[in-house]
Amino acid sequence: MTMPDLEHALDALAGRVSSLREARTAYPSDLAPTLDAALAELDTATELLAEAREELRKAPKRGKKDGGQRELKLLRQVFRAFPVPVIVLDGGGVVRRINPETSRVLGSPDGYLVGRSFPLLVDVSRRAAFRSHLTAVLQTGQPAAFETRLAHQGRTHTVQLALTRLTMPGEPQQMVAAVALPTKVQLPEPGVRRPEQSDGALLLSAARRQDLLAKMGRLLLDEEALLRPVALPRATRLLAAEWADWVIVDMVRDGLPRRSVVVAPKDHPLGDLPRQVEAADPAGSQVVMQVLERRSGVVHEMVDDETLLGFCADGPLLTAMAAGSLLSVPVGPCDGVLTLVRTGARQPFTLADLSVMQEAGLQLGLAVRAQSSFQSRSRAADALSASVAPRNLPDVPGYEAAAVYHPGASVGAEFYDVFPVAGGWGFALGGAAGKGEEAASVSAMVRGGLRVLSVWESDPDLVMRKVNEALVAQGTGMFVLAAAGFVRGRSIRLSSAGHHPAALLGADGTVRFAVGGGVPLGISVEAETGVEELTIGVGETLVLYSEGLISSRNERGEPYGEERLADVLARCAGQSPSTVVKAVEADRHAFSGGQVWDEIVVLALKGV
Repeated sequence: MTMPDLEHALDALAGRVSSLREARTAYPSDLAPTLDAALAELDTATELLAEAREELRKAPKRGKKDGGQRELKLLRQVFRAFPVPVIVLDGGGVVRRINPETSRVLGSPDGYLVGRSFPLLVDVSRRAAFRSHLTAVLQTGQPAAFETRLAHQGRTHTVQLALTRLTMPGEPQQMVAAVALPTKVQLPEPGVRRPEQSDGALLLSAARRQDLLAKMGRLLLDEEALLRPVALPRATRLLAAEWADWVIVDMVRDGLPRRSVVVAPKDHPLGDLPRQVEAADPAGSQVVMQVLERRSGVVHEMVDDETLLGFCADGPLLTAMAAGSLLSVPVGPCDGVLTLVRTGARQPFTLADLSVMQEAGLQLGLAVRAQSSFQSRSRAADALSASVAPRNLPDVPGYEAAAVYHPGASVGAEFYDVFPVAGGWGFALGGAAGKGEEAASVSAMVRGGLRVLSVWESDPDLVMRKVNEALVAQGTGMFVLAAAGFVRGRSIRLSSAGHHPAALLGADGTVRFAVGGGVPLGISVEAETGVEELTIGVGETLVLYSEGLISSRNERGEPYGEERLADVLARCAGQSPSTVVKAVEADRHAFSGGQVWDEIVVLALKGV
């Protein structure tokens, strides 16, 4: 066959292939004749390749160098001019050459697929069959033709594929030529710019990436993301909904990556595969360990190595997941790894996607760290709060007791307590002048000191003075307002160190305030306290309250004050202590519009 004959045969083949495409489009419900003809054309294409190869062998040698170059030139011309996709594979199925028609059909840049495993383009369900055909062609030399599906760049093609064994000049191993004729894809016209490369599509993709980061930020900055461990589930659900088919998070604990979250595709049946992905050890994943070691992300636009994510009972995880593209980035500085997987039917991840996911991973890591720090501090705050307020009030003979405690905007510094003493019961209420953990710890120390020293001392005023000495010796720089009393029968001995005076509610609704006064604890070694003896009759109620109650303000900036407290108490004559404290609480809430800045403590003892 001469070169003009070959060119004429190629032109005729191109015309017939074009007619087959038109027939397939015109008669989509009657494809059998078209497919039969397509197989015949594949046979024709295979014969043309074989004849061209034979002509090259017979071509006269004008010199070793000149002859070899002529052969290569003719081969390239035939290969590039072929009107159907032709792919040259080595014995392992790796792409060694592709012609322009292959790049056009699959929508990939020229040369992009060279060096990549061709079976990864084949639909997962048909890869095993393809490899069997490839092996048979290599071993027997007999060509094979069959239908299969190719997936790449978000496009899926049903093709008639013909495999023929080749011996390539300069190649020590056998090669295989794969000729593909798409039967169920409308191919773009030659020269038309791919849609994903258009300016509008590029702008849309950039906008989607920015929108993803904005959504991620809103999810992770929400207050609930600090209060509860929802950062990882929220972020992974967002990514699964908009960015990937599979989302996996592996967090480092005790120096090793541990699988924390796995989100499968929505249409994937809940069952064995998601559980296998969850059970897989991330320490056995090449890509996870690589990201942790290098502290930078990686993107595999095409998954060449299906073992990158490790193995499950069914083999490589990526094979079971039908992975086509993979992206992994660090979570935070290197607290873990975020891995996204797309199936072969979707657009592959790009370097632009890697950049935006690096930022998303950093945000996610910061959110997880903030959540951990906040919850740790919250637990510490809860422990401190528990150390300044009893969980339950004990039963005091001859009295009924009730209390209400509302924490403020920061860690509480107010305390109250009811405890046994020699020959009776004791109570205390107060708070350090300050906010935060240090103030709370000082209040807890004073509360504990009052309770412990009351075991040996019979006078609450002496107990207050000794606690004052200890507080001054500690050198905290803080002072504490406190009131403490010992109850023996109907008699109460009350000591005050700069605290608000207690209120006594009579059975007839009259309200009077105790003397109170004194100097707060911790200011001077020589304590100055106010001491008073009170008698509580049946039906009378002693009420102690914190600075936070009296200083609560309304929208006009007016303080709640002791006068308003007296009015509320007068309306509670004869009521139980629990009713009294709830009434005070409700009135203050209405007065301040529900705002609470400082801790609110109200303690009531009623003679019964």
